[in-house]
Amino acid sequence: METLRLSTSDEDLRRAGGIIRAGSLVAFPTETVYGLGADALNAEAVASVYEAKGRPSDNPMIVHIADATDLYSLIKGGRSGISDVASKLMTNLWPGPLTMVFKKSSRVPDVTTGGLDTVAVRMPSNKTARRLIREAGRPIAAPSANLSGKPSPTTAEDVLEDMDGRIRAVIMGEQCDVGIESTVLDLTGDFPQILRPGMITKEKLSEVLGRKVYYDPSLLRSPGDDKADEEFKPKSPGMKYKHYSPDAKVRIIEGDEVDFADKAKEIGLEAKGRGEKVAILDYGRDASKAAKKLFADLRELDRQGYDLILIRALPSIGFGFSVMNRMLKSAGYDVVK
Repeated sequence: METLRLSTSDEDLRRAGGIIRAGSLVAFPTETVYGLGADALNAEAVASVYEAKGRPSDNPMIVHIADATDLYSLIKGGRSGISDVASKLMTNLWPGPLTMVFKKSSRVPDVTTGGLDTVAVRMPSNKTARRLIREAGRPIAAPSANLSGKPSPTTAEDVLEDMDGRIRAVIMGEQCDVGIESTVLDLTGDFPQILRPGMITKEKLSEVLGRKVYYDPSLLRSPGDDKADEEFKPKSPGMKYKHYSPDAKVRIIEGDEVDFADKAKEIGLEAKGRGEKVAILDYGRDASKAAKKLFADLRELDRQGYDLILIRALPSIGFGFSVMNRMLKSAGYDVVK
């Protein structure tokens, strides 16, 4: 299959919208990462996303909408299914990198939700993404546009590295602003619960809502064993313990600048003695910089043939907690304390 390279012009976005309506796949930029889009209401189209990514079919997708009113047909109860909590979040944080989980309507195919009775929905702030959704005239189901388990793509070139020849088109848009995926907040329980941390932090959500927001317990513990992870049924994308991984081995090193340098030097010399090529990533305490660069850096170091990547841990507070979530998963929780 030839993968078309489309611009962000009105003409090309109309063409991309037609491709979505016809049941084929289009990768497109959002403010977080590039998404691999299909008509969320077309079960066959959504199934082809799993095939293109090599993604487990129990991993739910996020449905992207262009306008708040698009939500009504996707959730149980329609407009009346929007709680006061959801309404407040929509008013203050949409469009933006926040995904909310609702009970789904019968209109949403089970394949889109990984067999769950809930649907995850967000309205991206990226204008190209919203223009595409409007041109498609459909809500768009879109996980990250990479092969399953690999670092998420933050440029169109990253998408083509994984998806060239596997999908119908890529919109050659800008580099993503945020660099990691959206916050996923479950609103179907007794209290708001974060399933996947992102740029919209627990502290920010609590501030907007005026009430406590919780983390899903899986975010606060390390993995047990591989079998447990394989049998774990995720309620949101990105909840499995091994994720976002380059071909190179990744290790996270805790400590201040001096501690990190000493440990990285020791580990690096041992690895070089085994003939391995070693790279070091230190973003200091800058979570925003780390978020924007992490996935791109992991991909670039793979291209350069590195065998081992040593990354300095961030403080696990605020946005740093979200970025550390991605770092730890990329390393399979291999941490040097």
